[in-house]
Amino acid sequence: MSQSTFDDGTLRLQTHPYIITVASEKGGVGKTTLATNLAIYLKAMREDLPVTIISFDNHFTIDLMFKINEPKVGGTVRDLLMGRPMNELFQLGQYGVGYIPSSTGLENIQYLFGAPMALARLLAGSGVAGIVIIDTRPELNVFTLNALYAADQVLVPVKDLPSLENCKNIFALFDRYGIEKKSLTLLPCLIDGRIRFEGAHRDQKSLLQSLAADRGYHCLDLSISKSPKVESLGTNPDGKIYPILTHARGTEVFKQYALLTRHILREFDATREPRCQYNSTFDRQRYLREKDAYLARLESLAERCPICGVALAEGPERRRFYYETSDGVTRGFLHNDCFVEMLCGTLYGPYDHSQGVRIARPLIIENACRSVSLFMPGLLGDVDILDFRQFDPACRLIFRREVPLAGFAGEEQNKSRQRLHLLLNQAQVGFAGRLRAGSWLAVHPVDPANPEKVLREDNYQAVRRLQTRIVDSREDAYPSLPTCLN
Repeated sequence: MSQSTFDDGTLRLQTHPYIITVASEKGGVGKTTLATNLAIYLKAMREDLPVTIISFDNHFTIDLMFKINEPKVGGTVRDLLMGRPMNELFQLGQYGVGYIPSSTGLENIQYLFGAPMALARLLAGSGVAGIVIIDTRPELNVFTLNALYAADQVLVPVKDLPSLENCKNIFALFDRYGIEKKSLTLLPCLIDGRIRFEGAHRDQKSLLQSLAADRGYHCLDLSISKSPKVESLGTNPDGKIYPILTHARGTEVFKQYALLTRHILREFDATREPRCQYNSTFDRQRYLREKDAYLARLESLAERCPICGVALAEGPERRRFYYETSDGVTRGFLHNDCFVEMLCGTLYGPYDHSQGVRIARPLIIENACRSVSLFMPGLLGDVDILDFRQFDPACRLIFRREVPLAGFAGEEQNKSRQRLHLLLNQAQVGFAGRLRAGSWLAVHPVDPANPEKVLREDNYQAVRRLQTRIVDSREDAYPSLPTCLN
């Protein structure tokens, strides 16, 4: 945690890092030079400000510039992306800049980062304050996307028209994921002061700034010049990379980095809540909402199996199926044997204890455990009927049968159908003993070792999405649902 004051004099306690991402889809624009030297300038201009740099590229420039002897045993940026806390991987490097050692093994963990906010969540809980600079690869891969999403400031170095054209892909990503573009800034880099043009734009800098403005891009009035002196800092007999701050004094680039660093610090000082802190607060609030919703779903569960009437707490290991009505009024668990016997005796035809049910039972169990079962009562002419369907996880219809529903109007129930009537009566009966209009029942297989897991937010939303997809596909591909009983 770092402490400072805002411009208005109020105290600032920084508990989350302020992220600067340096990104460009075009190689050779000075991206890594910008990231490394900016880190050194920031630390030099504000010694009490923690500055850390990490790289998602595989050229190890950061390690060559900042490591002091051999780094202590810790880990690499790959470990950070795998979930290790950032403060466990931190190395104190040259010039007072912290860094995390680079890695060549990032490509084989890209599949872990399907969501663009994964890195933001990791950094929010990193235990590192101050400024963190992220150097990215010259491609818009999943790590670059995560670094863009997490950033408070994004610096995109551009040196020519091709690198400016490539910026449209970064802006498109911001639009696609709803990221505010006010953090996205273009910086003219490697500007050759010897080049002059005829007309209104006499040099590279003013031309790039004008072209950026025409495209609606925010471009800094600052620029970084091309310099043979700076280019030579990475080529020497020692095999080291030297910084501009200490080895290019007196050059135009030296002064330009000072101006850029002051600009960055003004933006940093004006930020009351880094994006990581906002994401952390948002995630905490979402967690509390999801926890409340989960507890509410648990509270609303029926206490007994609707078929046998036995309290579910008496045989928790028998819970194998979760049921819920489409209107969300009724939900609970079904005993495995109760549901299977009901399917065997009423929907598939075989009667209890018959040879047919013994033969069909294994197939019925397998089918029920890999599909979603829908019970849709309605009217077919003047006859009460149940439209029963089973769908696989891809929402393909794998079984359908229409079953008469005699007994709901006070008639004597067929014993073989009694379990079905019990299920529908307990789950879907509303006012005056009638089935609720427009309601249908879905039954999902669950893990018997932890059936309540189906009610956790991600799993429950997956259940709801699957039901919605089934309804949508049903309307498109199959005859319309009969008019529901009322």
